Amino acid sequence: MTRRDRVGRYGGYGAALALTPYLLIKVSWVVGSLLGLAPVGKGFGLAGWVLLNAVTIGMAGVGIAMSLALVRPWGMRIPGWLVAFCTWTGAGFLVSVLPYAVLSTVLDAGQGGAAGGGGDDPAMPGWESALVQFGFIGTGLGLALALPAYLRRRRPDAFTGRTGGGEATAAPWAAVVAAVVGLVRLYWAVGGTAGLSNPSERDIDWHLLTGLGALWALAGAAALRMLGRKHSAPVCRRILSALVWLGSGSLFAWSAWKLPLTLFVALAHPADTTLPESLAVAAVLHLAAVVAGVGMLGPLIGSHRRGSTEPGAARPHP
Repeated sequence: MTRRDRVGRYGGYGAALALTPYLLIKVSWVVGSLLGLAPVGKGFGLAGWVLLNAVTIGMAGVGIAMSLALVRPWGMRIPGWLVAFCTWTGAGFLVSVLPYAVLSTVLDAGQGGAAGGGGDDPAMPGWESALVQFGFIGTGLGLALALPAYLRRRRPDAFTGRTGGGEATAAPWAAVVAAVVGLVRLYWAVGGTAGLSNPSERDIDWHLLTGLGALWALAGAAALRMLGRKHSAPVCRRILSALVWLGSGSLFAWSAWKLPLTLFVALAHPADTTLPESLAVAAVLHLAAVVAGVGMLGPLIGSHRRGSTEPGAARPHP
């Protein structure tokens, strides 16, 4: 086993271990609320609260399983598209969560307060909030170490320079839609109120997450446009591809998560739940983000397939 593989193994196990407290906390919330021992989140009924947390439990379970799949032999037998989709959406969540966790902790410390829970949480003790943030940060760092080692084992040709000839065909419409979504979010993050029906509901967490989402959308859109240009240096193309991968994943993951919640609020009108955004505007924006995220990913897949079918390209490992 090479040093790179050992580091990847530690990263994969570390990511699974770091995410386990989050999973256990969510399970305790569900069990506690069903038994009447824990509060139900503000604005939710019991059924809605259990459903929401059951979804996050499933997501955490998938994250732990994927972390282990990156280092265990059975992970090499998982279909490549499933690994790609899970890592794409997972990276999309984490690129906003990781800086958010750091920035919110710094801001809370500067204000002399403890980090608070998210808007879908009951009153969260400081130690639970710390465990959740540690889980996200540890998972992100662990996957950053485990995923490259896994990819080198599964597709060594991608790291030999033999598949770099495929040119990505830019999707102008996807870049434009992503840029529009990013600009709207940036406008909201810096204090704009057009398209908001309840501006007073905004807090520092909302501003941070909205601003981070805007930056990744704009970075991904700009990288996609630049990636479509020919005669780019291989190193630059890898950086641009990474930005498109992360930007598109952020657009898709967060909006695919928030769109059903927005529709739920619009249709069910749960008590004590008020979103800052106009529900119609939010729904359209999330739908546009999901479509743009998928559209941005297309050129990367096409480029990879063209490159891997060039004469002399190494055959991928099964």
